[in-house]
Amino acid sequence: MTDRSVVVMGLPGSGKTTFLAALWHLVTEGELDSKLTYVTLKTNNVAHLNKIAEVWRLARKPERTSVAGDRVVSMILKADGGTPQTITFPDVAGEAFLQMWEERECDDVVATWLKGPSVLFFIHADTVDSPHWVIDETLRSERLGLERGTDEVVQWSPRLAPTQVQVTDLLQSMQADPLDVGPRRLAIVLSAWDKVAPEGMSPEDYLRVKLPLLHQFLKHGFKPQWEVRVYGVSAQGGDYDEEKKEHAEAMALREVKLPSKRIRVAYAGADESHDLTEPLQWLLM
Repeated sequence: MTDRSVVVMGLPGSGKTTFLAALWHLVTEGELDSKLTYVTLKTNNVAHLNKIAEVWRLARKPERTSVAGDRVVSMILKADGGTPQTITFPDVAGEAFLQMWEERECDDVVATWLKGPSVLFFIHADTVDSPHWVIDETLRSERLGLERGTDEVVQWSPRLAPTQVQVTDLLQSMQADPLDVGPRRLAIVLSAWDKVAPEGMSPEDYLRVKLPLLHQFLKHGFKPQWEVRVYGVSAQGGDYDEEKKEHAEAMALREVKLPSKRIRVAYAGADESHDLTEPLQWLLM
């Protein structure tokens, strides 16, 4: 048996906890075939995993992971005919990565987790904050008949930076001391893929069109020893209930006979599947 640590990264609200909840349901319920199958859990996180999986099945919004409540989930999975592998997922709050971008600081414990050989980086595809060009804003104001003030001063802060700038900076930090550990595999997960799939693009093309700076960095600025794949993943399957208000999509999700079929995984050149273990299996090859 081998031990592998999968570094799970992503800004707040990028879909990390939803992915883990859906993965736990998929590998323990055995409703559908998957490239990796469940053997056992090494860490005593059964109650936590069962709780987030139940919330996922009910199509409710999960509780946000707090910085103080970070958990390490370690489970043993194996491929058909392969050797069981211990896979460790540090369930780190997105605020920890926001801190790395905004304050240029990283907690010592988080830094240790970030030195694993495989990286699973989440980007919420439906909430990408794109750059705003002055000329576009001016034209939009003119069409709406609005006057734009020229003397308004907006105090800049790192949090105002576009999504692709923040993500690119975080990945750059993974290739610099003290986080650089040499060659790794990186799986970019575009979560909420069901919301953007109707645009008809592959995950790779979506990254190229919507996050061009990040796409160019991965193609030409990354160290060549790193291998990269881009996946489109809908671990949720649709919109969840809002507080005190049921959503039509959430009601439909609860009617799905096999909840695992709510999962969608897209990768260029492969048929869309319900198998959340696909990016993990590639990371561990």
